[in-house]
Amino acid sequence: TLMVLCGALCFGFSLSVTADIVTRTIGHPWLWLQEVTSTLFIYAIFIGTAAATRRNDHLYLTAISEAMHGAPRIIVEIIIRLIVLGVAFCLIRYGYQNYLRGFGSFRLPSGTPIASLYAIIPLSGILIGLFAVEQLVNGLRNGFDHPEPPDEDAAPVVTETQARAQP
Repeated sequence: TLMVLCGALCFGFSLSVTADIVTRTIGHPWLWLQEVTSTLFIYAIFIGTAAATRRNDHLYLTAISEAMHGAPRIIVEIIIRLIVLGVAFCLIRYGYQNYLRGFGSFRLPSGTPIASLYAIIPLSGILIGLFAVEQLVNGLRNGFDHPEPPDEDAAPVVTETQARAQP
């Protein structure tokens, strides 16, 4: 769901940038498009960060942990997740503070509070924190070592037994 939402936000961002360029080129700019563009961009960044955290694609030091096995890997994986939890806590705490302060400033030309831009920051922090806790719990229960999925483009490996069994 987060990936679809992020894709929709990125598509909307691209569409609004294109519309902004076209309307400016023809001499009739729609000023509100800049607000839409910035909102879509900011929301896409923070939703994308949460989605990438869920997929272990972001805020995750894979090169270090994947080179290890056993107890050292478990320790590094736990430390990484704790760091991600610290980042999530900062997003929640300071993002919420910015959100509350955002009601004192307004966006032009619509006059909406700038808090509408900041609302996604603590929400993203909550999602990132939940995903980090989920990964920590699943990793401690089932292990952090997950083999890479097979490459779909690679030729299938035929064992000697399979080769003898073929007519």
